[in-house]
Amino acid sequence: MNQFGRLFRIQIFGESHGPGVGVVIDGVPAGIPLQMSDFQADIERRKPGKPGTTSRQESDLPIIQSGWFNEYTTGTPVMIWFQNDDQRSADYQQHQNLARPGHADFVAEKKYNGYQDYRGGGHFSGRMTLPLVAAGVIAKKIIAPISLSAQLIEAGGHKDIEKAVHDAMEKGDSIGGLVKCEVSKVPIGLGEPFFDSLESLISHAIFSIPAVKGISFGSGFEAAKMFGSQHNDPIMDPDGRTLSNHAGGINGGISNGNPMYFQIAVKPTSSIGIAQQTIDFQTGALKQLEIRGRHDACIALRIPVVVEAVTAIVLADLFLINKKHG
Repeated sequence: MNQFGRLFRIQIFGESHGPGVGVVIDGVPAGIPLQMSDFQADIERRKPGKPGTTSRQESDLPIIQSGWFNEYTTGTPVMIWFQNDDQRSADYQQHQNLARPGHADFVAEKKYNGYQDYRGGGHFSGRMTLPLVAAGVIAKKIIAPISLSAQLIEAGGHKDIEKAVHDAMEKGDSIGGLVKCEVSKVPIGLGEPFFDSLESLISHAIFSIPAVKGISFGSGFEAAKMFGSQHNDPIMDPDGRTLSNHAGGINGGISNGNPMYFQIAVKPTSSIGIAQQTIDFQTGALKQLEIRGRHDACIALRIPVVVEAVTAIVLADLFLINKKHG
């Protein structure tokens, strides 16, 4: 389903080439100051513009339709709407029966029996991350002074991101990337053992971002190569401050008061300019697919702010749960 969270609950809706996309946020406390300008910085970070991103240009102006009055939240559900203005649906009509390899086209056709909106990926589009970013802006206000910072640290396996993106564009291909997220000033006690562990909930939210294929917390997969004497983080004071941070700020599924950090792997964009083999839904025949239109050569360039947003959404939910039971 398109819902996430318990007390801070979001529901996203819309399609890439439909009238617009949006989010309903339930559980927002009353009295949070909120201005339209509060959304600008994060929305701008998600927008295309850098080499390797799509040339689609949307205004991305948030329209708050409920739960907000006199620049404060009212305590009722907040609905935020973004109008789509720059669609080119004709780019997709020529291959509407051809599944893009690596994309959700094939499974969407099978799951929804051909009734899905195929234009621009429909509900499977990266455009659906825009409402997530909007919800993240409000979530960040709830969890303050917790702060989040995510950045792309590799693209296509290279530290020189600009060159890697340029080389992929020259070939008509795409590349993925590695994003690192750090969260500071996290209080002790967020998360529960086992099924609602902090890692479990963040992972759930992170995998809602299209193109994410992996996540690791702290030392991650490197932990498999270490001795316990190396991986254990010596505790330095009664507040739980540790000498090292291989645990990534989480023990037993619960935040331990140290900075939290994790990395995510983003796959290459499925839509590329190189001819690929696929199947025609109508005839069942194998076809060569050459994709035209406006696509990101490296979608990972635009994902860091989305990572921050969904992480803030998880933390806001846990913060409100702790407050209720505290």
